[in-house]
Amino acid sequence: MFAVIKTGGKQYRVAANDLLKIEKVEGQVGDIVEIGHVLAHGEGENVTFGAPFVDGALVTAEVVEQGKNRTVIAFKKRRRQNSRRKIGHRQLLTTVRIAEILLGGAKPTKKAATKTEAKAEGAVKTGAKSEAAPKTKAEAAPNETEAKASETAAPLFKTPKGEPDDLTVIKGVGPVAAGQLNEQGITTFAQIAKLSDKDIARIDEHMPFSTDQITDWREQAKDLAKK
Repeated sequence: MFAVIKTGGKQYRVAANDLLKIEKVEGQVGDIVEIGHVLAHGEGENVTFGAPFVDGALVTAEVVEQGKNRTVIAFKKRRRQNSRRKIGHRQLLTTVRIAEILLGGAKPTKKAATKTEAKAEGAVKTGAKSEAAPKTKAEAAPNETEAKASETAAPLFKTPKGEPDDLTVIKGVGPVAAGQLNEQGITTFAQIAKLSDKDIARIDEHMPFSTDQITDWREQAKDLAKK
């Protein structure tokens, strides 16, 4: 049996155990997600089409991986205007494995292991009088939150001493991008000019800028740092 589903503005022909990449859906690895936009389903030559969706049809899939697509560059240049703009985009993707194709309002039989464990843990806490489990979870939660907060707060680079430069002078760096760079400790032309390929890879991984963008900014910064 196969089905044609719609998700992220795209259509896919899928069957059980198919592995495919779709635009990001919320869920942890191992979670079961439901896709209710089923345009058609069939087996062999017997195909049923929806109008636009098939009533009672549902496709479930297991989240295998959360990741990103390759960087897409959008470059615009105005002739004789000394104007150009370069923007990179990396689409968030989710790799899923099709679990079931359900018809007639049938309920999914597979559930995420993480959710099952969470429910069992909740049942133990409700029925038992022991306070050890709630205390452990309560103590662990603040520690995890603090660790995540510290990771988020730590900038990628150490801010150099002295007056910061106006990074918007670099073509392609607007006020928003300049603010994001400053938050990560990048404040001067000289600092950008000295970025290594490894530094550029770190910025590409943690910030919404592509490798080509940052490399172009580095070349411009080398000239600006000499002035």
